[in-house]
Amino acid sequence: MSEGRGVRGVKSAARTVALLELLAARGERPSRLDELAEDLDVPRSSMYQLLQTLVDCGWVRTDATGSLYGIGIRALLTGTSYLDGDRRIRAVRPYLDEASDALGETIHLARLDGPDVVYLATRESHEYLRTISRVGRRVPAHAGALGKALLAERPDDELPFTDESLTALTENTHTSRTALLADLARVRERGYSIDREETVTGIAGFGFALRYDTPATDAISCSVPVARLTGEHEAHIISVMREVRATIESRLPPASGTPDWR
Repeated sequence: MSEGRGVRGVKSAARTVALLELLAARGERPSRLDELAEDLDVPRSSMYQLLQTLVDCGWVRTDATGSLYGIGIRALLTGTSYLDGDRRIRAVRPYLDEASDALGETIHLARLDGPDVVYLATRESHEYLRTISRVGRRVPAHAGALGKALLAERPDDELPFTDESLTALTENTHTSRTALLADLARVRERGYSIDREETVTGIAGFGFALRYDTPATDAISCSVPVARLTGEHEAHIISVMREVRATIESRLPPASGTPDWR
């Protein structure tokens, strides 16, 4: 077991977290006991006992036959508590509405978590169907506007990527570190990131880091179908999103007297 801050990890706790994260990542696809035991390299009997305990507690659900498993409702309650308990998420939400009303497009708020970004809030456009913006969804940071806006706030030698870790979501996703670093240099120069069908085919995005932390951990973005992204509309999006970012940053200085969550 790895150690952090001088405290030895608890194997059973680490195993429980790994199981819940695996079930959550599989979403609507249910899992069987044998595949969970194999994926986590846990004895079948131990996995069964762990699953039954979590089913009893509501963290895992099972079907009528008791052979299929998925994430339970308690996970939703915990996730909602995270969103409701974060003062920055609460404070930013009205400005997402403001941007959505001004642009008529989908607006996102996301947070960097290791090599990924996690969607924290979304205001959907009425013009097209939702693609990847569900709250709680994880997306590789190198693949989209939100992630690239946040990666650009960090030195190149501190990025958690190698060429091998740059997976492609579309044919336009950066899959080499050299190409990604060149893009991040352009992000730093212009002050915002651009995703031209790198996350979802047919969708472009414009990302803006929120610099109330150093380095920034949160970002906002605007997503728009490329089919109706004219030069004039792109310029309008950038202007509005820059103004919204400036307003958020002016209203959300670094907090004093509140926990510095890590």
